[in-house]
Amino acid sequence: MDSKLTVPQLLAKPKAEIMDVLGGIYEHSPWIAEKFYDDFVQGKDSSEINISTARDLHKAMASIVENASHEQKLELLRSHPDLCAKIDKLQTLTKESQEEQSRAGLGSLTDEEKASFTKMNDEYKEKFDFPFILAARNVTKYTVLAAIEGRLKSTREAEFVGALVQVGKIAWMRLLAALDTSGHKGYLTCHVLDTAHGCPADGMRIRLTRLSPPEHAGFVKELVTNWDGRLDCGAAIKGDEFIVGTYEWTFFVGDYFARKNTTTAGVPFLDEVPLRFGIDDPEEHYHVPLLVSPWGFSTYRGS
Repeated sequence: MDSKLTVPQLLAKPKAEIMDVLGGIYEHSPWIAEKFYDDFVQGKDSSEINISTARDLHKAMASIVENASHEQKLELLRSHPDLCAKIDKLQTLTKESQEEQSRAGLGSLTDEEKASFTKMNDEYKEKFDFPFILAARNVTKYTVLAAIEGRLKSTREAEFVGALVQVGKIAWMRLLAALDTSGHKGYLTCHVLDTAHGCPADGMRIRLTRLSPPEHAGFVKELVTNWDGRLDCGAAIKGDEFIVGTYEWTFFVGDYFARKNTTTAGVPFLDEVPLRFGIDDPEEHYHVPLLVSPWGFSTYRGS
């Protein structure tokens, strides 16, 4: 199909068109999409299909995997290509895998890194009897190397479960890439608290930048907190601006504490505070606050 469809639009299409979109969501395992169609779509009209978002669709397809036999799950894991082979033979992978590994920078491993990875990868396959799988689209080569080193210490039972979790993450990212998620309900908010004075940080300048995906990267907007340390606009981004990816708040705390006449060092310990975070679900509320003094800060994902 030439253009992406929303979930309801997709599920209203003939089976062949649904399979064109969903057949490759799980690597070389179209049986999952086939069973999803049989269980959730076939013979039902739109009012009977209680699946309207990407998250609904992912949960339904994941339930097929969860209820599969041990042998089917093992075959699913073994359907993923060897990650070492991916480095040298990107052209042999599915289109989805090519994009994922290229974004992770796996083609830029040094000779030393590649030798270390190859050694650990061989140990992994010998111990677990299936390939090392990692949702690599939003990670770097350093994450890949650290992950395989850590997961080599797992038991076979724990790693079997962990590998299936990675398969689910890959499926989620592929669904987001395949579907039209415009008109989603997610949004981003912020709240800044001045822990030095025990009050909301009013009048602090904040800049929001989108770092990924590359085609949408760049400056988003600059905002100023109100009397309550929040944004007058409520959501910093919502609707079509609210795109799955990596973002960065920059909080201009040095300017704020200068205006508050707060005693700081000659060279402020904290001047501009960058806070990098990821948005993974276009349907959710992401609240990313800052608690800050001239000497330290903290954050969390709030609600």
